[in-house]
Amino acid sequence: MTRRHLLALAPALTAPPLLGHANRAHAAGGVLTVGLIPSEDSRAMIANSQAMMDMLARSLGMPVKPFVAADYNGVIEALRSRRLDVAYLGPFSYVLGATVADIEAFAVAETKKAGRTAYHSLIVAHKDSGIRTLADLKGRTFAFVDPTSTSGHLFPKAGLLKLGFDPDKDFGRVIFSGSHDANAVAVQNRRIDAVAIADRILDSAIAKGQAKREDLVVVWKSAPIPESPTVWRKDLDPQLKKRIQAAFLDVKDIPWSDQGLLNGFHPTNDAAYDVIRETARVLKLDLRGMK
Repeated sequence: MTRRHLLALAPALTAPPLLGHANRAHAAGGVLTVGLIPSEDSRAMIANSQAMMDMLARSLGMPVKPFVAADYNGVIEALRSRRLDVAYLGPFSYVLGATVADIEAFAVAETKKAGRTAYHSLIVAHKDSGIRTLADLKGRTFAFVDPTSTSGHLFPKAGLLKLGFDPDKDFGRVIFSGSHDANAVAVQNRRIDAVAIADRILDSAIAKGQAKREDLVVVWKSAPIPESPTVWRKDLDPQLKKRIQAAFLDVKDIPWSDQGLLNGFHPTNDAAYDVIRETARVLKLDLRGMK
């Protein structure tokens, strides 16, 4: 995920979002309804997610029915009003949603392409620039990715501020390049002194020959940024929660939309996303006011 949208709540490196209506006493026929946020034609989304539906159904021992939802805003409202029980949200959309809905993260996906459930934001300079520390960035040209990019703007900006470096005043010139790949190429070719970039995108750019690791210096590295969580309403029956989490943890080695092969899900919890809340605090973002 290269970008995560803070306002529209669309995760940047994300897979098809999931949300469900678990077998509460009034759920018709004991069916787990799983929703999908459409990134393509609704019928195509359902077809591409059928392997996931089938695996969840086998693990839960109950029918699982996909449902295409409209957007993340609607998902959060549906969770808040208790019309939905389970949802897949981006990291910032989760902490935002938790301010208005009684929800909790319980699982996080790992794809074969990523091979992990967290990633890092980096500030990288060319070795010939003479930049080795954050202090060396003063007066230099710098490229963020996009104002709404988690690893390409929000995390590195907060990291700089926490260390006493004011990005709005201390850089010589700041641009937003529009993509992590563009930042990799720009710093490799010395068109910009230093850039913000997600570590996995830098790895990919190096693998594609767009940048050379031996030419670059990592000036700053963020704390781990957790991947997008799957969440449930806190008021679900505890035994049902155990069944739902177990079902998700049983999902392995299947295609998952444009994310490629899904290695599986791992347990997570609300505290794993405190790093997102801390970033919002440093940047003075009013999460409640953004709903």
